[in-house]
Amino acid sequence: MNKIIYKPIGIIHSPFLKPGNMPIQPAAALGIRGQIVIDEEYTEGLSDLEGFSHMYLIYHFHLSVSFKLRVIPFLDNRKRGVFSTRAPKRPNAIGLSVVRLIDINANILDIENVDIIDGTPLLDIKPYVQEMEAVDHYRTGWLSSRTQELKSKNSDNRFK
Repeated sequence: MNKIIYKPIGIIHSPFLKPGNMPIQPAAALGIRGQIVIDEEYTEGLSDLEGFSHMYLIYHFHLSVSFKLRVIPFLDNRKRGVFSTRAPKRPNAIGLSVVRLIDINANILDIENVDIIDGTPLLDIKPYVQEMEAVDHYRTGWLSSRTQELKSKNSDNRFK
């Protein structure tokens, strides 16, 4: 397969300067503010985004330099297949978060519920639309008994 190369469209800023002791998902980062600086060449693409309350951020885990196919995720103490987790040590170091859009001022987006490390390269933004994402019946696999721990569990350095 051919190599795929993406060019970041901006940088995500947050209060988290190191990977340790930060929220592990947006649901555990309620109220934590951040900012996105979009490269000026992409500013026009922000048109009409202000009407959305939330958006997906697709970003590059720039501190992840390798991957493992089996990892011990933050909410567990045994190895799991990386594709059954949201761990950053992935074959393609791509992250996904749903954040709240607070304001847009030219190429600066103020956001909330940020679980992303400062300086993370942003690859794309997509609006969150519940009606398009709604799933009536879903299973959460090994996480089904662990999600109640989400808001009290922070990251550590296991994925350095």
